[in-house]
Amino acid sequence: MNEFELKYGCNPNQKPAKIFMEDGSELPIEILSGRPGYINFLDALNSWQLVKELKAELGLPAAASFKHVSPAGAALGLPLSEELKKACFVDDIEGLNDSPIACAFARARGVDRMCSFGDWIALSDKCDVTTATMIKREVSDGIIAPDYDPEALEILKTKRKGSYNIIKIDPEYIPNPQEKKQVFGVTFQQGRNNFEINKELLNNIVTENKDLPEDKARDLVVALITLKYTQSNSVAFAYDGTAIGVGAGQQSRVHCTRLAGGKADTWFLRQSPRVLNLPFIETIGRPDRDNCIDGFINKNEEDVTAEGNWQKYFTERPEPFTFEEQREYLNSIQGVCLGSDAFFPFSDNIDRAAKSGVTYVAQPGGSVRDGDVINSCNGYNMVMAFTGMRLFHH
Repeated sequence: MNEFELKYGCNPNQKPAKIFMEDGSELPIEILSGRPGYINFLDALNSWQLVKELKAELGLPAAASFKHVSPAGAALGLPLSEELKKACFVDDIEGLNDSPIACAFARARGVDRMCSFGDWIALSDKCDVTTATMIKREVSDGIIAPDYDPEALEILKTKRKGSYNIIKIDPEYIPNPQEKKQVFGVTFQQGRNNFEINKELLNNIVTENKDLPEDKARDLVVALITLKYTQSNSVAFAYDGTAIGVGAGQQSRVHCTRLAGGKADTWFLRQSPRVLNLPFIETIGRPDRDNCIDGFINKNEEDVTAEGNWQKYFTERPEPFTFEEQREYLNSIQGVCLGSDAFFPFSDNIDRAAKSGVTYVAQPGGSVRDGDVINSCNGYNMVMAFTGMRLFHH
């Protein structure tokens, strides 16, 4: 198959639409189930690059949850604590920590469960039964992986009444070094971003504190590789082998940092006793629990603890999770890593990052205010490396 006809493009009015190999060669994919759409393929091919690169650089299975061509979460296959299992809604999965690829998926999907609703999933390794079992009960558009256990494939094929999108990709496929796209009838061409992100990028530490432990260097690499496949401007927070907060597509970098920091804070607060012990009604579905937890933490559209509201979610009324309680919990968090796809133009980004427990930073450097940013990091005793490489993605 060297081309595949799509139902439509980004929107239903954009027809005809297809994907194809311009040189007439075979597509590097096999569609095992469903009929993926234009945006599905964008998510699939971007997310596959992310997990493939994480696996190649850090030597662990990796997974990603993508929505609208940016990751909601990305993670390595490290074991989960009991608290994290519960926060990710996978504490009922037997033998989870025996499957690294299942751990990677549980972490990636658990980063931002609200944003992962209806996601595209990417796995660096063969999808096993444990992973397929977790995927089956989530609302998701599709998955891309290099292979599937036969039983896992059958489990996935039962999703969405048999129409779940399942793509198998050739893990040995290497694209043309030149890439093209058209905008308004004008053709753009550039070299693919084959820049290798590794720990050597972190050697230029510009702060007074130069103590960068191995596991924190790993997390900075997770953040940077995640940014390489995130719509710019973008900032990513990482912790324990997981990109726990991604701020994508904002015009101001501090807005990226605020967005990513807020998501990281929510990820930590989901693991707090106040959230883990919420007395949910047993019949509440998983997506509704996600929305309720977000409301409990962030007090968004609905005060879920208010009279007349709490009865819809809980067996008894929980006390509101006050700002002071949250701040006390978050103040105990340290060792979070932060990556930025371009330089920080102002030190306000560092001030915001510090509120979310950031201790380690990687960014290209090159701002006329680099000195201010470095001084701000020194004030918080942070470690900051200048990578010298911008990672814009559009």
